[in-house]
Amino acid sequence: MLRPEKMGRVSVTGSKAVLDDVVETAHDLNLLHLTEYDGGWEGFEPGNPSEGADRASDALVTVRSLESILEVDETDAEGQPVLPDDLYAEIEEVREQVNELDDRRDELEEELRSVEEELDAVRPFVQLGIDLDLLDGYDNLSVAVGEGDVAAVRSAMVDQAGVDKHETFTSEESDVVAVFAYPAVDISDALVGAQFTAYEVPDLGDDGESVSPEQYVQQLEQRYRELESKLETVEDQLDDLRVEVGGFLLAAEEKLAVQVQKAEAPLSFATTENAFVAEGWLPYDEYVELAEGLQDAVGDHVDVDLLEVADYNDEGHPTDSENVAGGAAGGVGEPAAADGGEVASDGGRDLGRIAEADVATDGAGPDVAMSHSTPPVIQDNPGPVKPFEALVEVINRPKYSELDPSVILFLTFPVFYGFMIGDLGYGILYMLLGGALMTQFDSDIIRSLGGVGVLAGFFTAIFGVLYGEFFGLHQLGEIVWGGSPPIHKGLIPEYSDYALGWLVLSLLAGILHLTIGWIFDFYENLSHGFKDAMLESGSWLMMMFGLWTWIFAGASGSAPDLIYGADSVFNGHPFPLGFAGFSPEIGLAGLVVFGVGLVLLVAGEPIEGVEFLNVLVNVLSYTRLAAVLLAKAGMAFVVNLLFFGVWVTETESGPAWHFGIDHSPQYYLEQGTYHGHEVTEVMFGGLVHGGIGAALGGIVILVLGHLLVLALGVTSAGLQAVRLEYVEFFGKFYEGGGDEYEPFGYETRFAGDD
Repeated sequence: MLRPEKMGRVSVTGSKAVLDDVVETAHDLNLLHLTEYDGGWEGFEPGNPSEGADRASDALVTVRSLESILEVDETDAEGQPVLPDDLYAEIEEVREQVNELDDRRDELEEELRSVEEELDAVRPFVQLGIDLDLLDGYDNLSVAVGEGDVAAVRSAMVDQAGVDKHETFTSEESDVVAVFAYPAVDISDALVGAQFTAYEVPDLGDDGESVSPEQYVQQLEQRYRELESKLETVEDQLDDLRVEVGGFLLAAEEKLAVQVQKAEAPLSFATTENAFVAEGWLPYDEYVELAEGLQDAVGDHVDVDLLEVADYNDEGHPTDSENVAGGAAGGVGEPAAADGGEVASDGGRDLGRIAEADVATDGAGPDVAMSHSTPPVIQDNPGPVKPFEALVEVINRPKYSELDPSVILFLTFPVFYGFMIGDLGYGILYMLLGGALMTQFDSDIIRSLGGVGVLAGFFTAIFGVLYGEFFGLHQLGEIVWGGSPPIHKGLIPEYSDYALGWLVLSLLAGILHLTIGWIFDFYENLSHGFKDAMLESGSWLMMMFGLWTWIFAGASGSAPDLIYGADSVFNGHPFPLGFAGFSPEIGLAGLVVFGVGLVLLVAGEPIEGVEFLNVLVNVLSYTRLAAVLLAKAGMAFVVNLLFFGVWVTETESGPAWHFGIDHSPQYYLEQGTYHGHEVTEVMFGGLVHGGIGAALGGIVILVLGHLLVLALGVTSAGLQAVRLEYVEFFGKFYEGGGDEYEPFGYETRFAGDD
């Protein structure tokens, strides 16, 4: 689980005469993650694409463009259509149909926009009520129509030089103003000063007809409806065409994608005039299948050699083993063939050993890799852990040489989340929501998030049972635990010790979580030697344990009572474990250990010495677990308070709060006592007890309030848990940057084997 699937690097060497057959077979096997030839071998050049590659590539671009125009998706595939012999001719025919309709749609949409703009321009003139032909075409008058203050416009005309007479017309319904000035002079500057926004008078042509603005608007609206009808017809035709050719396009896309893959594969090969060499990675256990498949296809015309196994040594660190044929190097033996025999391989790359003895070659093959590639990563996790790989890949895919933290996320993230929300009702809803994401969506990332949601909801429900809460109500504790759940959130004053208890437990959870991270880092640094591991990772562990031992010892008054002393959390407030803190001597020893760790840290990397307080700050960061727990409990409490109301009793441990579920809070106040405890006050009477109108409003508040708490659980508890994983935990050991395993091949769904 912590290591990826073991990979092997293989070489495929053969005559160019069988190159197409090798490409075809390797593609069908879908096993080999090809590496690019970097041009480093003397006498070898990158291969050339096969004939027809450009045509297939262009056709593939065309098909994907057509799918985009028609909005084709997987639901348009019905079975596996039989593709025509002349695929390119069929694609061209479909392209012509689609482009014709798409061009017509664009034209209609452009006309609609133009008509809409005209309508927007002419509507102000309807409010003015003057025929449009009267607002333009004068030789001796200046006319301006726009929006502005009539008094300011008139004042501007009075002050305008060269204007002998003017007249303004306005609408009572708006600020649209028409200004006529005699003689014809430029009045635009004067109107700008009057904060006048001019409108352009619509051009009605030269027919000379008198047209009222209302008539013109009616004509435009009629034109708009006609264009909408035509556009709807074109849309329907495109939709019919999508239904007709959607399955064909999906199948054609797959077939062309396969052709392009095969045709362009030689670009990754190293070639001479007569031979080729291809390299790539594949799962070590699949080497035999690749070798036998190629040899069955082309016989002795190809050599398949296992060059390297990216294995791990006894300490679990990655090692490279070159020339592993026959188990000669690195102690790695070659896989057995399916029949128990050995796969034909000579462990080298001598091009002279190509089976056809009369094939001219360019000498012996090189003994170094085609490129400096690293093994691609196949994360090797069991089914329940798989969804958490998506959370890891949000940061980056782990390197082949790194530990995969997915299993740690699987073990910690749902627990963090469930602890912070801790409610059976919310947990059930989270599980249902996660299940819907897993079953109703095809996206791998969404399905993975659904799996994470199911597990987070499960732990939310488990903690909810332990807290005795169902949507913030405590009746579950009455039913399951007889009124005494094993743990409490600590929001109610009666159980306030639990709030301090969760604060301390959050610190311990942080110490444990960070310890795992630094142990991972220590383990990975062991490949550089024990000394480096101690300087780079062990120093941090010593500092963290030393400092927190000193804090839990209460040395020199370093710890508050909740950690150290008779009233400490683990001495009965609330956990009766009999632990009142470490002795002062142990605390001082811890301080010494912290000092030694700091010296080691500075000796290994002096610049990191400035961050020595991370062992304090990082652990304190985990107190957000307790903070979110109380915040979410408080939000749910307020929602239930408003709906049911709350009354208060006085107990030996402090005030206790009770929801008015079976009776109103006022009823219990009048009773005076409850289970032997005095009822002291009503915190809130509850909307459900305040009449029909209040009850209906309360139902709305109850439903929307709990939905809000449910949603904020994702954005607060979820994000806080993710932050602890990414920032605090991953930051100790994880870099990421691994390559995804992408085998040469294509799993068709629509084209079948065509």
